[in-house]
Amino acid sequence: MNEPAWHTSTYTDGRGGNCVEVAEGPMTRIRDTKNRDLGHLDVPAEEWTAVVTALRG
Repeated sequence: MNEPAWHTSTYTDGRGGNCVEVAEGPMTRIRDTKNRDLGHLDVPAEEWTAVVTALRG
């Protein structure tokens, strides 16, 4: 299995402290950059889109 393409979320605070990374696809993966070894959350892409839309609201 290939490693997903992780990138820093555009909603990260930009100060190097509270960073979230996402890997988008049919299942969006979300993880804390400070605790990558603790795993990630898998969220269906439609739900991730709903979260991003709500944050932009």
